[in-house]
Amino acid sequence: MQHGILPLWKERGMTSHDCVFKIRKILHTKKVGHTGTLDPGVEGVLPICIGNATRLAEYLTDTGKVYEAIIEIGTTTTTEDAEGEVVEEDTTEKHITRTQVLEALKSLTGVISQTPPMFSAVKVNGRKLYEYARSGEVVERPTRQITIYTLDLLDDCEIYEGKSITFPVRIACSKGTYIRTLAVQIGEELGYPAHMASLVRTKSGTFTKDDCVTLEQLQEKVENEQLRDCIKPLEYALTDFPHIEITPDILKKIINGQVLPMHPSLEEHDKIVYMENNKAVAVYVKHPEKKGLMKPEKMFPKVD
Repeated sequence: MQHGILPLWKERGMTSHDCVFKIRKILHTKKVGHTGTLDPGVEGVLPICIGNATRLAEYLTDTGKVYEAIIEIGTTTTTEDAEGEVVEEDTTEKHITRTQVLEALKSLTGVISQTPPMFSAVKVNGRKLYEYARSGEVVERPTRQITIYTLDLLDDCEIYEGKSITFPVRIACSKGTYIRTLAVQIGEELGYPAHMASLVRTKSGTFTKDDCVTLEQLQEKVENEQLRDCIKPLEYALTDFPHIEITPDILKKIINGQVLPMHPSLEEHDKIVYMENNKAVAVYVKHPEKKGLMKPEKMFPKVD
């Protein structure tokens, strides 16, 4: 059985769960999980965890993402993207300068607040928001803080004119960011209704489009016995944490998942990875109750 991370290029029209279902069939294994939902109308990088790597899905979900979006000024929709019904429309002739757009983007860079859209998978009182939305109910949604690391304008236009205006942006952001909502916020800064016309995720954690395969390419790799070419070792999900080679005196203790005296690296980092022959054996974190000690958060059995 394969263990590792498959950087998938998710194509438009498919849910993240559709991708997991198809990969299970292609690889003939049930232990497959995705690392953060991409809407059906969005294409892009979607790392898939296979085998023992499914234990690390949360680490990959927590990593930063990069997107390229088309922002459309003039209309808002129920879903905040091009899929929804129009809620508000401004058909006046617009005249927006590049400086105004850049100022709007700058004002939304850094730590900002977002309220998830009604058509999203965020749970309120045990139900997903889109379930309320589909039944016509509106509920109070939790506002949360997210970080926009960079928000860049990708064209070189000096003036944007017309009843409907579009411009491309690149967004590097923290987990939990809704680009659809950001599009609406950009419109609010400019004084007009807006929505996200299209979206591509170009990077997830360390993975880019160049690392990815499509489902069709994956099928070809399996048929040609070249699967190892596209599955990355699970250690790829652990690159953000210090790697420490296990010394013989604690090898057995770590393999058995014992609580140990805290390693100095945990003073500066949330997690450390114990390695044996370039293979991850365990992820250790500070013990939540016992000062000066650490405990395993993840263990990885040896794979032949």
